Parts: sequence; C-alpha cells; structure tokens
Amino acid sequence: MAWRIHDSVQRGEIDNRERGVVRGKIWLHGLTEPVVLELKGNACPDLAGCLLTFENPGETIPLPPDEHFNPFQRGTIGDLTASRKVRVFDLPLEAAYERLKKKLPVPEHIANCLYLEWFSAVNGRVVVESHEYRLSVSTPAWTLTLEEEAQRQGEAQAGFAGFMHKLGEALEAAKHEPPEDKEWDEFDYEKFMRESDARTDKYMELLDKYADHPDQERLIAKEMGWEWLEEALDDEEGQRRRQETAESESDAAPTEYSAEEESGGLDIDEINRACAEAAENPLEPDPATEGVDWVRDEDGDISHPLSLRAFNGSMALWHKCDELGLGKMDDADLGRLISEFQITGAKLAGALDSLAYGRDQREGAFVVACLKRALGHLHAAQSALEKVAPKNLLPVELISGTRAEHFALRGEILQLMEEFRGRTGT
Repeated sequence: MAWRIHDSVQRGEIDNRERGVVRGKIWLHGLTEPVVLELKGNACPDLAGCLLTFENPGETIPLPPDEHFNPFQRGTIGDLTASRKVRVFDLPLEAAYERLKKKLPVPEHIANCLYLEWFSAVNGRVVVESHEYRLSVSTPAWTLTLEEEAQRQGEAQAGFAGFMHKLGEALEAAKHEPPEDKEWDEFDYEKFMRESDARTDKYMELLDKYADHPDQERLIAKEMGWEWLEEALDDEEGQRRRQETAESESDAAPTEYSAEEESGGLDIDEINRACAEAAENPLEPDPATEGVDWVRDEDGDISHPLSLRAFNGSMALWHKCDELGLGKMDDADLGRLISEFQITGAKLAGALDSLAYGRDQREGAFVVACLKRALGHLHAAQSALEKVAPKNLLPVELISGTRAEHFALRGEILQLMEEFRGRTGT
C-alpha cells in the first residue's frame, strides 16, 4: 500500500525551479528532522518551475515510530499539482455522515487540492493530499513545453505502472489454489483471505489514483484483469452509441430495446421484485439460539454477543477518551489502541453475526480463520495498551479495566475457535 502521510505533515517546501529535478523538505509530526526529497522529473504545469511552500493549519497525527519512513526520499516524481479538483463537504464530517446515513443530500463544493505523489526506492508510492493546507507559489522560473508535458505524463504513468506491478507480484504470490477435490480447512481460508487482502490493496490504490478520471471503471478493470467488466462496459458503450445514432436519424424508425437488452441481459423488473421480496421478508434469527449465537442491540439489530461486546467496549473506551479531551491524533499508540479495538469488533461481526440464522450458514473452518484475524487485531490492541499505560494518558482504572476486557475477549475467542475446530475435525 502507498504511504499517505498528509495527516502527519506540519509544513513543507517543494522546489522545481531546476528543470528535471524536484527537491524539497517536509516536516512530519513525530520526526525530529525534515524528510528530504531528491526526485527526478517535473511538476504539473501549474507548479512546474516554481517554489511551493505549504503549511498544515490543522491538527497533525504523529508518524508512528515503528513505521520506517526513510528520511531521505530519492526516486521519481509522479503527479505534483495544487489544482486537483475534489468535492468538499460544507458541513463537519460527523454532520455530513449523519445526513448520508439518512440518505439526505449533503451540501458540498469543488475545491483545489494539493496532490504530491512520488515513487521512492525504499518506501514505494508516497502521497501527500489535502485541500486544507495553506499554499504559497512563486512566479515560475520556466514553463513546460508541450514535449516536456508529454514526457512528464509518461514518466508519471510509468512510475505508477511500476508500483502496480509490485502490487501485482504480491497478489500473484498470495494466490491460493488448493486441489478441487480437497475440502478447505482453516489454513486454506487464511490463505484465501491473504489473497483477498492483496487484491483489495491493488483495487484501493487504483480507486484512489483514478478517483475523478472519466474512464475510471475501464482503467481499473484493465489493471485488475477483469475482462468481464471490460466486455460489459464495451456492450454498454455500444448500446449507448446505437441509441444516439437512432435518435439522430429522424427519418429512420426508432430502435426499440427491451428491458433485458438495456440492462445487459438482466430483467430490471425481476431484480426490483427480488429486492422488494427480500425487504418484505427478511431472514429471521433462530429463536432456539437467542442469547448464545445472537442478541439484539439497543436499536433492535442482531449481533453475536461477542461482537457486540467488543463493539460496545471499543466505543466506551473511545467516548471515555473523548471526555478526557484525548483523540486518536494526540498519541500514536492511543490511536492504534482505539482503532485496533474497533477493528476487532468488526472482524468478530464478520465471523459470527450470521450464525444467528443457523450454524450451517458458515463452515467451521471459515469461522476459525475469521476468528484468527479478529484475534490478531485484539493482540495489536493489547500491545498498544501496554505502550499507552506508562504514559499516564489514561486513568489507572481505565487501563486495568480495558486490559481485563481484552483478556476476557481473548479467552472467548479462543474458546469459540476450539468449538468450531471441533465441527470440522481440524
């Protein structure tokens, strides 16, 4: 995955006044000395030949000390612009998300965004992106010619292609293809999940890179090797062009398309009926397993008791920190503690919540593999807690209570793993 360090940036300067070279310094929260940049290439036309200085006026997150970000970044420049267009909410994030959850429109506007991308030999792809920085740009010492701009675009694309090639290699290395006649065990599911992680990493990088590109879907489909999606997009484009041609030929009879043809072979009415039936007749949990495999939360939603316990515990810790005036950005270890605790609850939900509708809904080996993942995040939360404890950020009773809860959750996870291993004989 790319390094996205914008939340740790305090200030910086980028100098492209010498053709073909981008030099700079970036001061990051958590590092005593600035990161030095020595990159080949040129900035985009709006910053080519300029000295750019920027400052982050907001709160910053310290770069975790155990994340090895090289203080000397040497490599090639990707895209460097202060004119990337992004959509920005006109409301605070919490208020905007509340409206989105209620399917209400959120007022927004288009803003210019600083986007600094480079490819280093040590850390791979690095991105600094923010519309909130204060920027100052000098008068250009020179401007790009058409040939230089074409070369710049090619070099930026080559840099990203090299980065994607490495992600592709990681995906190939993670691929798991057990024999077709073999029943999957927990280790097969673990390998499958690692492959899924690698595929997700690649997809998320593409989604980030081509977020506002008009051919986003086609570019992503090509990079991911999704020929079926490319073919579907070709069919859709072909239908659109045929319709436009038919509509423009006023002297010709209008071309009629059935609902099935227009939807690429899918009956829209049938899809709508299926969705309506699913909404009207939702699955009901097994009443015989209430309290064991499922409970209802305060909103009436169904969860496994353990996933709900982890969720409630993580939220209680977060709210307590908020009452103390502490946030994730105040301390890297505290941020990791809260995040890993929250992820533990989410992973447990993915592993266990469907058991409410019958244990035959999930293979025991799959449940064990998912529980292992939840346990890994819980261990990360425990490790972060022990780093937070000596800093005196949290009251002693909150530390001891959270520690006890982590150990209790761990015990229940291990017990469930043994139970579901017994179902598969692994």
